[in-house]
Amino acid sequence: MLELKDISFKRDNKVILDHINLTLEDDLFYCITGPNGSGKSTLAKIIMGLVTPDSGTILYNGEDITNLSVDERAKLGIGFAFQTPVTFKGLTVYDILKIATKKELNKKDACDILSKVGLCAKEYIDRELNNSLSGGELKRIEIATIIARCPNVSIFDEPEAGIDLWSFKYLTGIFKEIGTKKKGTTIVISHQERILSIADVIILLESGKIKDVGTKDTLLTSLLNFDCPKGGNHESN
Repeated sequence: MLELKDISFKRDNKVILDHINLTLEDDLFYCITGPNGSGKSTLAKIIMGLVTPDSGTILYNGEDITNLSVDERAKLGIGFAFQTPVTFKGLTVYDILKIATKKELNKKDACDILSKVGLCAKEYIDRELNNSLSGGELKRIEIATIIARCPNVSIFDEPEAGIDLWSFKYLTGIFKEIGTKKKGTTIVISHQERILSIADVIILLESGKIKDVGTKDTLLTSLLNFDCPKGGNHESN
């Protein structure tokens, strides 16, 4: 269980998150959504430890992890997939999958993982993680590392950003599989209806506050008709 208690964060004297209180249960698929500038990505980064809140407490299975580093949280079983995947010069796809699992991984198992994200193993297993890969390919490879790691808490920050429709088809399939298997807590930051429609719980943020929390059956229709507040910030947070 992940608990966020009274989390607040400011940047350049502007309130980004305003007293956020959330309890994220085990084995549920959560989708955090809302207008641009509502604080979604900042909240995800605070959970992972990439951003430190100005106030508040984060508890993971009852343990205070508010001041733990990214590495320390990763060791506890929290994983994060960035909006823009990171490239690593000199490392191959096989190398990064082995690093993600932190154990021996043969090429057959690595190929099985790549196939789950719609990549032909023969074409990608020995390729370097560099600028020759497209944004969609890098996104799929990063999600493959999360699958390989099998974290207890998986966080995906706008996984659909910058990818083509073909790649998006595979992403929704992956999240449907995650939702079906109910392995650990999954948190996806997204605007996409197809991702919202497979979530167990939808969390709506607006202007740094939680506006609503509910199931897709109770929230999805109203969200599809949701209007951004006038004068709202349209820069992503």
